[in-house]
Amino acid sequence: MLLHPQFDPVAFSLGPLSVRWYGLMYLVAFVQFILLGRYRIRSRPGLMTVTQLDDLLFYGMLGVIVGGRLGQVLFYEPGHYLANPAEILAVWKGGMSFHGGFLGVLVAMGLWSRKHRIAWLDVTDFIAPLVPLGLGAGRIGNFINGELWGRVADANLPWAMMFPQSGDMQPRHPSQLYHVGLEGIALFVILWLYASTPRPRGATSGVFLIGYGSFRFVTEFFREPDHGIFGQSYVVSMGQWLSLPMVLIGIAMLALAYRRKSL
Repeated sequence: MLLHPQFDPVAFSLGPLSVRWYGLMYLVAFVQFILLGRYRIRSRPGLMTVTQLDDLLFYGMLGVIVGGRLGQVLFYEPGHYLANPAEILAVWKGGMSFHGGFLGVLVAMGLWSRKHRIAWLDVTDFIAPLVPLGLGAGRIGNFINGELWGRVADANLPWAMMFPQSGDMQPRHPSQLYHVGLEGIALFVILWLYASTPRPRGATSGVFLIGYGSFRFVTEFFREPDHGIFGQSYVVSMGQWLSLPMVLIGIAMLALAYRRKSL
């Protein structure tokens, strides 16, 4: 059985300014988005320019931050924030929902697409393969912080880990690393290979929805459930409820994309 390394959440300090590992993981996510995006532009030019890609990242960052925070407020802790509305803006204290951030990015991409007169699905197809590694970086940040630990595991599991932050010192699944492996690395490989050849409009976006929703549904079985608007359920967690529509919509998008192609 392993013990969580208890990393210092502060990577380094510059005078009164403290730079945290979790913030650095966001920076890693944005940098890899730009690098992979520029590679995609060079390999398949015509959709957008590098300058437009930089602008797209700015819109995406706003969508992630605003949507992620509102998702946390609405999906997971509405009672707390209703009683403490001033804390809604206190993003430095933590609390970001992926599904809220995802919806925020979709809205931001819609606004960007309208501004540049590029089809919304073309944009989502373009960015889908650029997202998973950034998600993986965020989960590494969760692991460094010792947060979002997993459910109690069999003590004989070789990689079972004790998280002092949990308060009980029981062996648990390092579920943050499961997220990294599935939603980060595996999903990236699937999407990158799938998008390496031309696909019908909307198909790559559909594969992203199916892949992320399915992987998140699986990893939730190993993660300590969050309190959400349906309470804290060990049967179907809040994360699983929010992932199911992603899978269903992804299947519909994929089917429609190939149906339109065949007509």
